[in-house]
Amino acid sequence: MKIDVLYFAWVRERIGEPRETVETSAATVMDLVDELKAREPRYDLAFSDLKSLRVAVDQELTEFDASLEGVCEVAFFPPMTGG
Repeated sequence: MKIDVLYFAWVRERIGEPRETVETSAATVMDLVDELKAREPRYDLAFSDLKSLRVAVDQELTEFDASLEGVCEVAFFPPMTGG
């Protein structure tokens, strides 16, 4: 399946792209992360500390064990703060 993957803030800086379309067989977000990390060192660096990352699936904040069945978009970003 094809999924649009979006990267924000320092994740985008480490990967060097704001978005890409990925062909994947991943069942969960974590499976997708594992596939991406195996691609190149820049992905491994970007996903080296998952505690510092948040993920949204089809624009809904979720966890890394979320299913990718029927998903069109996954976004990775650092935690947000507000004031």
